[in-house]
Amino acid sequence: MSNIDFSHPREAARAFTPALSAFVDNTLYPDIWSDPALTPRDRSLITVAALIAGGHKDELPAHLRRAVGNGLTQEELSAVITHLAFYVGFPAAITASAIAQATLAASQESGLKDKQ
Repeated sequence: MSNIDFSHPREAARAFTPALSAFVDNTLYPDIWSDPALTPRDRSLITVAALIAGGHKDELPAHLRRAVGNGLTQEELSAVITHLAFYVGFPAAITASAIAQATLAASQESGLKDKQ
């Protein structure tokens, strides 16, 4: 499965499950993510925690980038991963930490190149 590009998980799934992608496009993001009961930052925090707890490492990078875009800091994400270690297990937390390091370091490098 390592040859699948999960930088945009929705796009990776679109060709095989267009109805699922349409549901995400037409319901999840416009209705659920836009519900004012939770901020986008809170939703990102919940989503990242759920992905880590569920072992969904392929989708984690895209949601880590979204979390930073929605206002979570790297320090907060680090604290979330550390906290989760005690509830979902150290292997899940260590994997998430390695993914976060690689993802956010790559995002920072990309941002620095964009500014030059």
